[in-house]
Amino acid sequence: MEFDKYVFDPYPLEATMHQLANNLKMRRLEKKFSTKMLSQMSGVPASTIQHFELKNSISLESYVKLAKSLGYSEEIMQLLSEPKYNTMEELLEINKNRKRKRGV
Repeated sequence: MEFDKYVFDPYPLEATMHQLANNLKMRRLEKKFSTKMLSQMSGVPASTIQHFELKNSISLESYVKLAKSLGYSEEIMQLLSEPKYNTMEELLEINKNRKRKRGV
């Protein structure tokens, strides 16, 4: 299958990371958690949380720990859980490949 180079993604990586950091900060503040409190709950250093909120950079493991500590385990588990397709042809290919065990 040829890579579809015409797929349009309206969200650059920087915008996506900024939105994720902003969302996490809003959820933290809604619960009235300080970065120190969230750090203690999640095991993620407070400096890492502050860096993420300011610079929008974090490891996936740390992000998942933070999200779970804020009560978003279900949402994390649902991420990429359903196939996404743009054409009927792509849906048929996805369904055909569902039983594949290897990435080759």
